[in-house]
Amino acid sequence: MASFIEKIVSPAFYQKKMASTTHSLAEYYKPLFRSGSIKPLWHIMIATSVIMYTQNYVFNKGVHVQHKREEQKKALEEYYSNHGITPHH
Repeated sequence: MASFIEKIVSPAFYQKKMASTTHSLAEYYKPLFRSGSIKPLWHIMIATSVIMYTQNYVFNKGVHVQHKREEQKKALEEYYSNHGITPHH
């Protein structure tokens, strides 16, 4: 267990992983770029879309949407209590 924690804390571990990943990606995509394949373009477009929409939801919409839902729930409960309506009629 101690070696696992030491590995996680060590910057060398992450440098090795990054170098390995970079090498693997270069070996995979280099022949595709040279042959003029469309596959790298699609991969870049998909990765950009996933990252963009995830960031948009996490940083912009997530908190605001939750806040609006809570606000609507409270408003509906107040409306139902004022008008004597049950939520599930």
